[in-house]
Formats: sequence, C-alpha cells, structure tokens
Amino acid sequence: MTGIKWKIVSLEFLMIIIAVLFLYPILLVCYNSFKSFSEVMANVIALPHHLEVANYVYVWKFIDYPRLFLNNSVITALGVAGIIGISSAGAYMLSRNRTLFSSIVYIFCIIPMLIPFQSIMIAVLKLAKIFHLSESVWGLGVQYWGFGAPMAIFIYHGFVKGIPRELDESATIDGASTVTLFYRIIFPLLKPVTATIIIIDVMWIWNDFLLPLIMVNGSSSTKTLTLAAYTFVGQYTTDWQYTMTAMVMAVFPSVVVFILMQKQIVKGVTAGAVKG
Repeated sequence: MTGIKWKIVSLEFLMIIIAVLFLYPILLVCYNSFKSFSEVMANVIALPHHLEVANYVYVWKFIDYPRLFLNNSVITALGVAGIIGISSAGAYMLSRNRTLFSSIVYIFCIIPMLIPFQSIMIAVLKLAKIFHLSESVWGLGVQYWGFGAPMAIFIYHGFVKGIPRELDESATIDGASTVTLFYRIIFPLLKPVTATIIIIDVMWIWNDFLLPLIMVNGSSSTKTLTLAAYTFVGQYTTDWQYTMTAMVMAVFPSVVVFILMQKQIVKGVTAGAVKG
C-alpha cells in the first residue's frame, strides 16, 4: 500500500473515531429512554434489560405531544418564512446598491452575529413584553426574524453577487418593477442557498431552548417540545427516563428533516462558495 493510501486510510479511521465520539452521547440518550428509572440510576452505560416502551406512551400523554408539536411547527414555519422573506430581499438590495451607505447598512445587519444572545436576553425579554410578543407562539416566531436575519443576509449577500446584473437590466427594460424583478427572476435563482438556510434555521428554531424558556415557559399551552423535557427535571429528583424520552421525541422530527434534506445543504454551500 502506497503512502498516499495509508494517509487516506488513517484519515478515514480518525474521522470514524471522531464520529463515534460525537454520536455516543446521542446513543446513550436513545437507549436510556427505553429504561426504567432504577435501570438508569443503576448503570447509565449498560443496555436496557427490557424495552420500556411505556415511557413514550406516558410522555406523549403527559406533555400533550400533539399540541406541543403544533406549537413547534407554527413557531418554526413562521420564523423561517420571515427570515427568508426579509433576508433575501434585503441582501439583494444591499448587494445591488454598492454605495458607502449600503455597505454601512450591510455591516450593521451582520454585526449581531457577533453578539452573544445571553448578553442581550434581558433587554429582549423586556422589549418583547412591551410589544406583547412574550407568552405567545406567534410572537416567538416573529422574534426569530431578528435573530436569524443576520446570518441569512450574510449568506444571501455573497450568493447574489454571483448573479449577473444583466438580468436586472433586461427585466427593467421589459418594464418589470423592482418587486417583480426580485420575486420572478432573482429569487428563483436563490433556490440552492435558500434550501440551505431553511434547513439550518429549521434545525435551530425547532431545537432551540433558551429563547422559548424565557418567552413562552409561563403557560403549558405555549410551551415547545424542548421545554417539555425540562418539566421532568425537579429540584430534588429528576425522572431521567422520561427526560431522555422527551428529548428523543422533541429532536426526532428535525433529525428526519435533516436526513432527508442533507443533499440540499451540500448543494447550497457549494453553490454559495462558487458564486460568492
């Protein structure tokens, strides 16, 4: 075996080890969700002696899974739709108007990516209460527009630069307005990067914990699936088997979406890299 093949084999072996290290905690959560409380406390690493499917039945009823699933769906759909609509249009205008003012606005739009959420969450909570966006599923979805737009604008802005300006000029000569030009000609060309942003934001919003915790944790009717797992954590004792079951039930839908759409992420990132 040549030196190059040995390097490839060694690299693949290293990547497998890294993958196992990342997947092992997830595997622990999955098979511990099928254990009883006594089995979890006796040995977390050991496989279950028999599968406690009743854990899933209990958690489904206790947290009212269908309602929380609907809450997650509404929040995620509203948040992603707003992020895509605002960011794509904003990035297009900033990319096409290459002036000092547009450059300053662009920098102003993407700077929030560098600000940790923990440093502003108290101020965000107070503003949300003033605008009646707290304790509301719809209000939480709207808040994700502001938190998700900076990254999306950054990605869209680089992609739009690779779209020839001649398309804009041709459409304008044919009498198309700016709105018509964007939504009928430019936006369809953004499909690869839009798919990437959708998948990334769906994974983020669906599995987010901190923002829902401070915004919609006051009522059982507005909670999300990720918050449901927290309900089994007590001050003096924790039902670990139910906590891990709720975590699996909360994360599973987003994992399925990621597996089905992962090719779109690769296409979007590749297209953005070439055209940016």
